[in-house]
Amino acid sequence: MLMEGATRAPIIAVRLEMEEKDKEKHASMKGEDKEEGEAKHHEHEHEEHKKKKKKEEGADELKAAVQEKEKELEELKEKLLYQQADFENFKKLKAKEKQEVLRFGNETLIKELLPVIDNLERAIEHAGKTEEAKSIVEGVALTLNGFLKVLEKFDVTRIDAAGKKFDPNIHEAVYQEESDTVEPGTVMGEFQKGYLMDGRLLRPSMVSVAKRPETE
Repeated sequence: MLMEGATRAPIIAVRLEMEEKDKEKHASMKGEDKEEGEAKHHEHEHEEHKKKKKKEEGADELKAAVQEKEKELEELKEKLLYQQADFENFKKLKAKEKQEVLRFGNETLIKELLPVIDNLERAIEHAGKTEEAKSIVEGVALTLNGFLKVLEKFDVTRIDAAGKKFDPNIHEAVYQEESDTVEPGTVMGEFQKGYLMDGRLLRPSMVSVAKRPETE
């Protein structure tokens, strides 16, 4: 019995030692697995961080590209608006030119007729001084009135100058005449009548203008 007990004691010790080594080995393996797991976890986190960063960078690049395209679109819109405005101005200009051609297309012809009217008026004025030419005066007067009515159809009107304030836009001063009865700058005489065509000057009135008498 004693020998059997003595024999078992070393066996138990060996088993205990083996179990202890197994525990240590298991603990060591567990620790290594833990470290490996932590390493893998950190590596996974690092990869996820890289993916997230790359994704954010891609989003920033996409956002910048979108902003650039929006800027280009706005510039194109502005250019289009400018072109539309230029085109509208061009159309208005052409419409105005066309309207002026229609309104003032006969301007040259009418200007050529004005001296004829001047001569008729002079003939009436001269012939009116004698009784013998009364019938001629009446005939010329009728002709003159006919001319004036034709001019009215084309919106041609005479400039009323006598007694008016001198206006350099529609009057042309031939000379100045001293006067103490009217205000200086007043039109006193009219040597040639002026005409407007639809408000546009065809010919200025040739006039004399009052000025203050010179004092000695």
